[in-house]
Amino acid sequence: MSERLEPGDVAPAFTLPDADGNEVSLSDHKGRKTIVYFYPAALTPGCTKQACDFTDNLALLAGAGYDVIGISPDKPEKLAKFREQEKLKVTLLADPEKRVLEAYGAFGEKKLYGKTVTGVIRSTVVVDEDGKVERALYNVKATGHVAKIIKDLGI
Repeated sequence: MSERLEPGDVAPAFTLPDADGNEVSLSDHKGRKTIVYFYPAALTPGCTKQACDFTDNLALLAGAGYDVIGISPDKPEKLAKFREQEKLKVTLLADPEKRVLEAYGAFGEKKLYGKTVTGVIRSTVVVDEDGKVERALYNVKATGHVAKIIKDLGI
């Protein structure tokens, strides 16, 4: 099981392909705050709700100085389909090897319908302008999570 991040930790660096196969790195966002959220699978109800909520609030978040990146173990082709089907504006990155998910503590044992399973732990990590973890939230709910982040960040 991967270690969970704590405020003050250096956010693990990453470079992953986006929905179009272009490489995107956390370092591309240096100097801006970045909300990195991890979700189990594109084109599923909870993940769609969460991605749509981030898209609906993207202008508000960007205006407050935040970029948003969603990471799942899906392949870029599935992310492209997800983006087109749901008209998503957030940057979606593919992590099929789950290396970044593990580095961020977003992959491991979790409870699913009362059973312990290994999989993606729905998580959100807020990274500050200098690449340090400002907040690390684990086992978050898909519904209402974006509103909670906006409230917690004082936006």
